[in-house]
Amino acid sequence: MEERVQGECFCMGAGPQVTAVLKSIGPKAAMEHFRKSRLEFLKGMRSLLDARIEKLTRADQPTGASVPVE
Repeated sequence: MEERVQGECFCMGAGPQVTAVLKSIGPKAAMEHFRKSRLEFLKGMRSLLDARIEKLTRADQPTGASVPVE
């Protein structure tokens, strides 16, 4: 397994410290609200992706009927 090197991401390793500070200053009810809102946001993204996949899937199917012309 690859060992993570601190400071390799955009936050430069500050993420865990910021999370610890937010947990210490905010009430548990607020943290639970933010967790639920994050889940709802992801569910919304999933819904958008599902709709787009459905639309693209229908685009592959023929949409009209052939009519013989004399």
